[in-house]
Amino acid sequence: MDALREHVLNLLAGKGAHVSFVETVADFPAELRGKRAGTAPHTAWQLLEHLRIAQRDILDFCRNPKHESPKWPEGYWPPTETAPDVKAWDGSVRQFNEDAKEMSKLIADKKADLFAAIPSGKGQTLLREALLVADHNAYHLGQLMFLRKMLEAE
Repeated sequence: MDALREHVLNLLAGKGAHVSFVETVADFPAELRGKRAGTAPHTAWQLLEHLRIAQRDILDFCRNPKHESPKWPEGYWPPTETAPDVKAWDGSVRQFNEDAKEMSKLIADKKADLFAAIPSGKGQTLLREALLVADHNAYHLGQLMFLRKMLEAE
């Protein structure tokens, strides 16, 4: 079980074949955060906020039996293409990192049964939710990285 926890923690941290969140958002140019590249469906701000909101939703689902998820899909995306200001971008990055640490703490807790059904769920387990976070984050971090490369090439 310790090996499984270690593998999941590495996956959540973006180690191995995945780019990490920290690497992806590091020094993301402020002037590009609210821009679209060509026909890209989202801006960097939208992707960042979506990552934060979705990860927080999953974390809260794992910890709080009374948690209610945002309305799909609008509750998982910011209302604007651009961050209101630099503080909003920085706050979103900070919150994402804090929530990522909390998710990792849940997985690292040796008292937590990774295979037990989450009481308020419909068969979901802590392991399944951690893998969902890792998969979702990897997908959108790839989009964010690709978007940055496209915007910098314009």
